[in-house]
Amino acid sequence: MSNPERGDVLTSQADLSAESVDSTVLDGAAPRRPGELPSTGELELEARASLRRVAGLSTELSDITEVENRQLRLERVVLVGVWTEGTAAQSEASLEELARLAETAGSTVLEGVVQRRSRPDPATYIGSGKVRELFDIVVSSGADTVVCDGELSPGQLRQLEDKLKVKVVDRTALILDIFAQHARSKEGKAQVELAQLQYLIPRLRGWGESLSRQAGGRAGSNGGVGLRGPGETKLEIDRRRIGKRVAKLRREIAAMDTIRETKRGRRKANDVPSVAIVGYTNAGKSSLLNAITDAGVLVEDALFATLDPTTRRAVTPDGRAYTLTDTVGFVRHLPHQLVDAFRSTLDETADADLLLHVVDGSDPAPEEQVQAVREVLAEIGSKRSDTVVPELIVINKSDAAGEVSLARLRHLLPDAHVVSAHSGAGVEKLIAALADRLPRPDTLVDVLVPYARGELVARAHADGEILTEEHTADGTRLCARVHADLAGALQPYRMSAEPAGDPVR
Repeated sequence: MSNPERGDVLTSQADLSAESVDSTVLDGAAPRRPGELPSTGELELEARASLRRVAGLSTELSDITEVENRQLRLERVVLVGVWTEGTAAQSEASLEELARLAETAGSTVLEGVVQRRSRPDPATYIGSGKVRELFDIVVSSGADTVVCDGELSPGQLRQLEDKLKVKVVDRTALILDIFAQHARSKEGKAQVELAQLQYLIPRLRGWGESLSRQAGGRAGSNGGVGLRGPGETKLEIDRRRIGKRVAKLRREIAAMDTIRETKRGRRKANDVPSVAIVGYTNAGKSSLLNAITDAGVLVEDALFATLDPTTRRAVTPDGRAYTLTDTVGFVRHLPHQLVDAFRSTLDETADADLLLHVVDGSDPAPEEQVQAVREVLAEIGSKRSDTVVPELIVINKSDAAGEVSLARLRHLLPDAHVVSAHSGAGVEKLIAALADRLPRPDTLVDVLVPYARGELVARAHADGEILTEEHTADGTRLCARVHADLAGALQPYRMSAEPAGDPVR
């Protein structure tokens, strides 16, 4: 399912072999010069590829009813989808994306089947007759897992497992498993665990007859003092423990969010514009961040390769500083548990001054990616209800897209910028367009700053926009656009000051 022509550095994790990672050069990456240290992304890729799963070695579950309480171990899978709306091509594209998700999780896809229905069957998702056909496919292919392209209800999950006699995993559980594999920071791990527990709570089950975990049976028995009564079931104990863990994780994430808000507040106090990179997973957001800022972030041709947000400082061609934040990628039908758990991280998009919306130009249906990203952004909502965050669309991977596809994208997205983060084509023009869209200082000042106050001149260069500068016998004569706080500090040395009109270019 991987596309070797994509603009990222590596092929998918499923296509990696033990020989593809060398201690000095990564496949597809530029070789390092002698003595040059590997980047953080290269080290992380080496760590991911250092341990490979051996085909044929698997642990059979003795009781499949306990599967939702165990870590997912996807091995040989059959994909199942229900086509309820749209075209056949869209249904096949959704199943192909599910296959890439399964490969990213570390499994081998054996078969993929789609059923045409007006709506999923409320009992078994695909209907009792199709379940028997699916059972034959599972037996003949030797699969140990069935992955459904949708979120199953607890009842559907139980029915399918009882009839198919193998693990059954839905799209939501699959995405949560990938997030659990790729989370690296403490905040990311806490957010993923919270989403997993929220998904697990309605799907807990009992263990047959062994429900009571307290000695003594019915009331009045001789179970001993303090041991009489029905006792607390294992199911109740699990729910209580999960509830306590969820409450603790929410407190931890809230504390981390406070730290994030503090850092964000400092940038706002310094009037540093912020740009948030958003887009579909594997559209090349991390590659674009590296191309603009040389951040050294992990780049891999895999879905949800990077989850933890990365913020880097950058400078426009005219010398203005701004921050660039790489956010988590989106996907069709992104689980609402993840949106809720990652809300503090995704709020970076609501507080940004500009959204850099990255679109995969080599994807067969990029317009559907754009729609999926905008739906998630609408679900997140903006804290600033009176302000709409402007959007700059970037069509990435132009080196992997055909001319016909690019011509169609230019027609669909006429204001978009076409770039290739892998080859660097169009990146300079994008940086210039980005600088043009960033907010500019709103106060025009004409000051004569004494040489003893050189720090004010340095601040004007760092945070403002210098229009003219002249060194005289009495000090530095500046005509610049600055923010309100710096304009106040320059007030004693003012020769004239007035609000800025149209930006001076």
